[in-house]
Amino acid sequence: MSESLDDFRARARSWLQENVPEHGSPMEGPESREYALAWQKRQFEGGWAGLTWPQAYGGKELSVLQQIAWFEEYARAKAPSTHNALFVGMNHAGPTLIACGTDEQKAFHLPKIMQGEVIWCQGFSEPNAGSDLASLRTKGLVEGDELVVNGQKIWSSYADIGDYQELLIRTDPASSRHHGLSWVICAMDTPGITVRPIKTMAGPAKYAEVFYDNVRIPLSNIVGGLNNGWKTAMATLSFERGTASLALQISLSQRVEELIAANDDAGVSDTLMDLRADAAALRAMSYQFAIKSETGPVGSEGSMIRLYFAELAKRVASASIDIFGIGAPQVLAEHGLGFDYFDSYSETIAGGTAEIQRNIIAERVLGLPRGSR
Repeated sequence: MSESLDDFRARARSWLQENVPEHGSPMEGPESREYALAWQKRQFEGGWAGLTWPQAYGGKELSVLQQIAWFEEYARAKAPSTHNALFVGMNHAGPTLIACGTDEQKAFHLPKIMQGEVIWCQGFSEPNAGSDLASLRTKGLVEGDELVVNGQKIWSSYADIGDYQELLIRTDPASSRHHGLSWVICAMDTPGITVRPIKTMAGPAKYAEVFYDNVRIPLSNIVGGLNNGWKTAMATLSFERGTASLALQISLSQRVEELIAANDDAGVSDTLMDLRADAAALRAMSYQFAIKSETGPVGSEGSMIRLYFAELAKRVASASIDIFGIGAPQVLAEHGLGFDYFDSYSETIAGGTAEIQRNIIAERVLGLPRGSR
């Protein structure tokens, strides 16, 4: 880090010290929605919202090094997790609209996301189309100037409190696999939508299944063009695997340091040393990836960081319980070590399973022969 970042870091640290909420976010429901929106609004009013967004759309367009400095201070200040109800809007839907949306779509939706007025959720996965996203079956038939949507989505985070959904559907009935899909903005209060929250083993109902029964969506809500949804969806996922998760990776490293500081048992020093080394490796990979991404797309290398982070998160959560017990004080984890431990298992499933990530790394990064399908 160059010394030119010192002033920026000092301003970030000062603002966070004065503005981080005293209490953590509620686990689920309307209260978690209001908490997330209030925190986003506070960041916007303080001039710290949309750090990665272009200035033309209300963002700060910070350099990657400035982003790193911000997220380091963010983790140190124990600010609310960035993997909350705002994640899809700020890191999926917003960047996708910036890259692929029409002027009208950008003008209507981007200010609402930035200013903490709306929650977005994702409608990609289906019961038989998770990691194999191209096999999705939810259909949208063109009738006049509308799409009539029927089908089901699952694992839609925050769908029960969301205002809009980034929805991927099949709009060419004769198509298959990657062809004939469309990325659509779906208002969650549209007639015909039913949301059923899913309670996970971690406790809260963070996910939901969503059913569509003759849901009518204007054609003007298609982003990136009719039947061009696969290309638009890949743009969405590239944002997720880019710097969007940088805050989570830095926070995990900070968590390891907190475990070390709280432990006085020399018998587990080897375990903690291993975790610190792994966290340092993750941080180095993340910084290298983020800096390279500033000069252009870095493609499938993001799967390396996604996989490494997911598996390290599980090891850190497991070691925390081994060392401190499942009922350890909340200072070690916002919602308790038990929640962290159970929730960590979702990390090697969400966004493409660990097995899928290994295939991507093997075939697209290492150039190994394509495996059987």
